[in-house]
Order: sequence, then C-alpha cells, then structure tokens
Amino acid sequence: MNSYLFPHIGKVIASTGSRHFPRMLHDLILTQLAVDATHIRQMRVEPVGRTATRSEPEPMKEPALLAETVFSNHSVAAVDDLPDPQSSTAAEASQLHLTRRKDGYRYVISVYRNGQSQRFSAQERSLLQDISPVLLPMVEKHIDALQPANPGAENPGEAAEGTGLETLRARFTERLQQLGLSLSNRETEVCIGLLAGRTAPELAEQLQLKVNTVESYLKRAAIKLGISGRHSLMRWMYSPQEAAASSAA
Repeated sequence: MNSYLFPHIGKVIASTGSRHFPRMLHDLILTQLAVDATHIRQMRVEPVGRTATRSEPEPMKEPALLAETVFSNHSVAAVDDLPDPQSSTAAEASQLHLTRRKDGYRYVISVYRNGQSQRFSAQERSLLQDISPVLLPMVEKHIDALQPANPGAENPGEAAEGTGLETLRARFTERLQQLGLSLSNRETEVCIGLLAGRTAPELAEQLQLKVNTVESYLKRAAIKLGISGRHSLMRWMYSPQEAAASSAA
C-alpha cells in the first residue's frame, strides 16, 4: 500500500458514523482510479460461518437496509442511471463491486463509470481489490456506527461526529492489546492523530506542544511498535495480526 494513501485512509476512519464518510471514501477511491460514482450498501443475508471478501459481482437480490451514493463533481448521472449489479457482462465492465459478509449481513462497495467506453481495466480492478481489506471494514464500521446506541438522544448528529475518532481510538487500543504493547498517553494521542490524517504541526497546535516534541513522541512510539515511522503506522494498524506481531518482535 502506497504511503500517500495513509492520510486519506485516516480521514475516512475519522469520519466514521458521520455524514462526511461517503464523500471521504469516494475521495479515497479516486486516488486509485477515476470513477463517476461510489455506492455503499448493507443487506441482510443468511448467516455464514466466516467473513468473506470478494471482488467479483454477486447476485444482489436482498433489499438494501442502508444505501448511499456519492457522485464525482464532473458526473451528471442520477441514481437511477447507475447500471444494475445483475446486468450483462458488457455493463459489468463499467462497474466494480467489493463485498464482505459478516454476521448475517453483506456490505458492498460499488464504483461506476458512465458509458461502456470507460470500462475498467484489469489493472484498475487489481488496484481496487488491493485496498479492499481496508475499505470494506471501514464501511462496516461506518454502518454499525449509524445504529444509535440511544435512539432517544436529542442530538444524534453531534454524537456521530465524534464516533469516527472513538472508533479509531478503540481499534488502536485493540491492536496494542493484541500484540501485548503499551504506549504512554501522549504517544497514543500522537499516533491516533496521525492515523486520523493530521500533520505534526496540526497535532502540535492541538496538543499545545512543539512540533519537535510531537516528532519525539512518534519516534518513541515507533520503537515500541517496531515500525519505522508515520508511513508504516497505517500498515501496522491494518496488517494481519500475525504479520504485525512478527514485525514487533
């Protein structure tokens, strides 16, 4: 995974549960390939024994429990103009689908281009598939976060704005526990800030520290995590547990 994607991924994670998430996800995908629309949805399916991630279209017969589409600024298409996921092979060339099954639900990311003249190449399909292990769990977390823990809350929108960082913090803490690692509070705050897409100067202002102090906390955390710095922090965060444990050993 290219290091230039890390700030984009952090911003998507930080927007989990908020109205900004679909746009952030769309913008992240645009860094890899040009698309006219990005569509996310959740559907109920029969429970399966294990999570499955696939890059090929599957029959989409179940009604969507949640669906949202984001269009590129240059696109003039409407939702009704999007190709049907069950359409012909020719149409499938201008659409790509990533799916993930978990706990009786299917989470789907679909990207589209207008017209068959703009078909996706094999290389573009591979690019999207390469980042699917990061994209699909983020969509799952986002949709889960949209289910309010307290339906009677007066300001659910305000609560959602903070959900992304809370999710990011919880996931970071879980990774530390999985690997038996421990960071100081400041080291943790710096790592979470960088994962959320903030720069060292922005973190320095937020935490009321000097930039070189922020860099120092990052270096200390990197040593404990067994990584080389900020560019490998995201890879550490989302790599398989076994691989991360090996790098930290």
